Amino acid sequence: MSQYRLNLFIPPEHARRLDELATRKGVSKSSIVAAALAAWLSPDAGGQRDSLLSRRLDQLSRQFGRLERDQTIQIEALALFIRYYLTVSPPVADAHQDAANAQGRARFGQFVEQLGRHLLRGHSLVQDVCRELQPDTADETTQGVP
Repeated sequence: MSQYRLNLFIPPEHARRLDELATRKGVSKSSIVAAALAAWLSPDAGGQRDSLLSRRLDQLSRQFGRLERDQTIQIEALALFIRYYLTVSPPVADAHQDAANAQGRARFGQFVEQLGRHLLRGHSLVQDVCRELQPDTADETTQGVP
């Protein structure tokens, strides 16, 4: 098999990485470049790359779909809770508005602190509740739950 000599200009970073790879693998730089060119110029190389990219994009699309579905469920649950809470909560008399606002700010501050602690622990309230209700199936049913 005849070979052709080529003089190439490559960025210094590529040259350094090529040297490291050749040293680590114990092969010549020419053989690495020849293998890379063969893979790049191969008729199925483009098809393989397209296939791999397509497969990965499909996985990402499915993951995105699950995230979107989960987010929609969470938003709907929150909206339903807010509507229920506002429906059953009695109005506060004008004389008690300032006290109610102060208590609301204090409760909200406590809520934010508790949420921060909960997130730092890395636990999910939904997963905890599912484990309590159905210990044997909790891990299967809450795979996508944060």
